[in-house]
Amino acid sequence: MPRSKIILISILLAGSLTTAVAISSFFSGVLVIAQNNNNNNAFLKEDKKTTPRETVVTGGHGTGYNTVRTTGDVLDSINADERTDLAIDPMKYLREFNYGKVSTTDNGTTLREFTIVAQDKNLEVSPGVFMDAWTFNGTIPGPTIRATEGDLIKIKFLNNGSKPHTMHFHGIHQSQMDGVFEIIAPGGSFTYEFTAEPFGLFLYHCHMQPLEEHISKGLYGVYIVDPKTPRPPADEMVMVMNGYDTDFDMENNFYTVNGVPNYYMHHPIQIEKDKLIRVYLVNTLEFDQINNFHLHANLFHLYRTGTSLVPDEYTDIVTFSQGERGILEFSYKYPGPYMFHAHKTEFAEKGWTGLFLVKDDQSEPDVTAFTKGENAVYPSEINNDTFTAQTKTKESQSTVVSYGEQQQPSQGGS
Repeated sequence: MPRSKIILISILLAGSLTTAVAISSFFSGVLVIAQNNNNNNAFLKEDKKTTPRETVVTGGHGTGYNTVRTTGDVLDSINADERTDLAIDPMKYLREFNYGKVSTTDNGTTLREFTIVAQDKNLEVSPGVFMDAWTFNGTIPGPTIRATEGDLIKIKFLNNGSKPHTMHFHGIHQSQMDGVFEIIAPGGSFTYEFTAEPFGLFLYHCHMQPLEEHISKGLYGVYIVDPKTPRPPADEMVMVMNGYDTDFDMENNFYTVNGVPNYYMHHPIQIEKDKLIRVYLVNTLEFDQINNFHLHANLFHLYRTGTSLVPDEYTDIVTFSQGERGILEFSYKYPGPYMFHAHKTEFAEKGWTGLFLVKDDQSEPDVTAFTKGENAVYPSEINNDTFTAQTKTKESQSTVVSYGEQQQPSQGGS
């Protein structure tokens, strides 16, 4: 055989042996890795074995979502509320309406006075997840301001934050009260004064640029103007759809209703069978084009913007862009737990989901009722202690509170 062929064959054989050794080593490594994983051991490092922390996560959507074990990172366990800082209290916020300090002007107009303070605050927006936020009155969302059409509203705004801020109210008012042109520097103050009109569901927020930063950090709240002829009695609640960009990359890491991801999954909202429920729903979500609300096993009457007493549609889902809002009215025929959540899957899986727990016995005490306002998180500068307690009938055994409403004189003698 020629010398050149012998050399070529030798090279080919050597290459084949090298490839075989490499393949054998690769599969050997795979087998070792698989064995280590099956034994719940981590990779060897410096001849020491470490055992990864195992987390048990219970699916919060009810049956069909099993309990799983994972060694991955769980930012917010859906089956626990382990926050150490409870400055954001979704259950308290749900039914808390601030009517301000109430008096009457010389011409007989009802005057409502509020104090709102902008301040920087580090908030625990999810168990173990903290965020440097900008807040109205120390929490997200800010307080729900409520009045009746025709009332005179005065809002003393104090900027105790580190950046310039304003308050912009949706609704009808003069240009100088629009919260756009007057910039309130840190340490400054401004008094907004306008007539509450028209009736409907509105919002307020900071209008300083860049707006996406001021809104995404938490400077927003709800503003309700009731019609002069009240809407029918109902169990009323406010739901603000929002999100948190905790790593400041202009993409939301969490989505919530009323400030804490998954809160109403492990703290269901208790309501009564056959009782009218009225939800004031507002979308303040930044960085995403839409947000929506879906109600399980039921439909609701939708009053877009709340500026009409005639519903716009009868549906089980509504989609809003940022700043849109509507009033939802419904009641449940059957007792049991019912979900409500964003019908945008990503939002629901990242925290925007909750439960209504419908009670069969209407005389059963409502454990979500409490004396609202007594433990409100207000900065020391605020003096809105205008709360007056009223007690329901004995059948309910619940306590409700009106915020500064003028008390009507009693009829007849004692």
